[in-house]
Amino acid sequence: MNLLTCSAPGVPDAGVHGTGQVVHFETTALRKDAAWTLGVNANLPGDIAVRWVKTVPDDFHARFSATARRYRYIIYNHRLRPAVLAKGVTHYYEPLDAERMHRAAQCLLGENDFTSFRAVQCQSRTPWRNVMHINVTRHGPYVVVDIKANAFVHHMVRNIVGSLLEVGAHNQPESWIAELLAARDRTLAAATAKAEGLYLVAVDYPDRFDLPKPPMGPLFLAD
Repeated sequence: MNLLTCSAPGVPDAGVHGTGQVVHFETTALRKDAAWTLGVNANLPGDIAVRWVKTVPDDFHARFSATARRYRYIIYNHRLRPAVLAKGVTHYYEPLDAERMHRAAQCLLGENDFTSFRAVQCQSRTPWRNVMHINVTRHGPYVVVDIKANAFVHHMVRNIVGSLLEVGAHNQPESWIAELLAARDRTLAAATAKAEGLYLVAVDYPDRFDLPKPPMGPLFLAD
């Protein structure tokens, strides 16, 4: 048996999900892609599964070759808690105005200092990140926050969502998110949203690597 070291574009917190996680490893073993997929899945826990395998050039790195990461945060907005999806969504019982949340979030686009949405224990050398898109939409009882950036500081998505929930519940004005961003003070923002609703759904790489792009999900969300 050969022990392998795997690298990934990010290591999620406990409770966070990944439908688009990418890992790479080096090996001298020669197998067909299908054999790798089936063989690895046969030895993984039931809540982890490989969807594809591809041989890549020596200069590919799952973390350092990545050009962007995309997350979706799923909120179950209903007065009663979920059962089947309890560990796959975050329950919020107060009515949420998704359009209001979306408008408030647009100030986060572009390159900004995200100190107000950065965990105290974050080890990144800089709080600056470039957000490419952030959309908040409603799908029945589900409110989905979809955000893509070149990279994220620790707890950035969950901290942003925590503050957007306050706006969506009409506890804070739409302008509050912009005020938090400008303040660069984590203590002024809302509490960190729970981990259960967060999904890493896609990681972007240069086209020359020609990596598969399966549906992002999660759950009922195809793309």
